[in-house]
Amino acid sequence: MKINQLIETIEKKILSQDCITKVYVEDKSFLHKNHKFNEDEKFHIVLSIESEKLKNKSKLYSTRFIYKILDDELKKYIHSLQIKLI
Repeated sequence: MKINQLIETIEKKILSQDCITKVYVEDKSFLHKNHKFNEDEKFHIVLSIESEKLKNKSKLYSTRFIYKILDDELKKYIHSLQIKLI
């Protein structure tokens, strides 16, 4: 999968949740370019998520919530995922 497709997929899945009002997806793959286990088809993604519900929950709850939504992408296409609640 190409990065543009992955970003589009992530946005659709995240925004399909009623509790999330906005999501910003950034590709920061260049940060892992020289890492030993870096793969060309795996990406470093930074998610900035706007959600009052998730901001009021624990970090662990919010992380698990997002990981569950992106389970398939995490297994196949994401090398690293950073989640910011805004």
